Amino acid sequence: MDETAAHTLADAVAALKAGRLVLMPTETVYGLAADASNARAVAKVYEAKGRPSFNPLIAHVADLAAAQKVARFDDRARALAERFWPGPLTLVLPAADTQAVCDLARAGLDTVAVRAPGHPVAKALLEAFGGPVVAPSANRSGRPSPTTFADALEETGTAAAAALDGGPCEIGLESTVVALLDQPRLLRPGAVTRAEIEAVVGPLAEAEADAKRSPGRLTRHYAPNSPVRLDAPSPRRGEAWLSFGPGGRGRWNLSPTGDLSEAAANLFAYLRAADRTEPVAIAIAPIPDEGLGEAINDRLRRAAGFVG
Repeated sequence: MDETAAHTLADAVAALKAGRLVLMPTETVYGLAADASNARAVAKVYEAKGRPSFNPLIAHVADLAAAQKVARFDDRARALAERFWPGPLTLVLPAADTQAVCDLARAGLDTVAVRAPGHPVAKALLEAFGGPVVAPSANRSGRPSPTTFADALEETGTAAAAALDGGPCEIGLESTVVALLDQPRLLRPGAVTRAEIEAVVGPLAEAEADAKRSPGRLTRHYAPNSPVRLDAPSPRRGEAWLSFGPGGRGRWNLSPTGDLSEAAANLFAYLRAADRTEPVAIAIAPIPDEGLGEAINDRLRRAAGFVG
């Protein structure tokens, strides 16, 4: 797609039904969307992102009723959906309809990752399309996720037949992913925190047993071109500096007030902005590893390839 102007909802629905790709806003990040039942369309997503085929995609649906057509819900899954949907929570469940979310989208697994996003534009698109849509973050694989319409266009706009502008993403981090196959497991932290999930379903087990069933689990992921240095008390010569909290210096303070929600919303946009200056490295101040900070630090470790 060469043009930068946003398209209409009708344009986007027509593109999905024709097996083409669409840039779609959500409250977390912008997604590169395709008909989840169409393996050829899903293959175009992998191609556009350069995404490994073993990394499953999330099926986005309009609501719980739509989700129950593609996944088998138990009481725990239903309780989480009723508490946090529409919103930034993805549930990994046994697949109920392997045609509605094709084998390629599920990376050959017998499970499906499903979410009902809360962004009004995403919800309108899903309702109008009438079926599940895969919509991984609209970045090239391993790059920081786009949280603005302009960044989404820059990353994968040339692969999309239509693009919907939903403004800046409110949350700015990918959804929390929870598997409910035996014991509840937190596979990817996000805006819905561990404590909030445990308040509904009880203690969460370690993720390793089901890690392959979640997107975003590659060691190096969400990465800018520049090296990333974590827990940096200050920048070194030639480094871009992402500070945090009162007194933080430099152009990019993730949150001058130390607010983790603000830091999450700014994270990917600031990583991108810093990377464009072509620094020796991007140094990032310590972020508290509690609440939403767990999700922020997870993304930062993957951006750094677990090398601080």
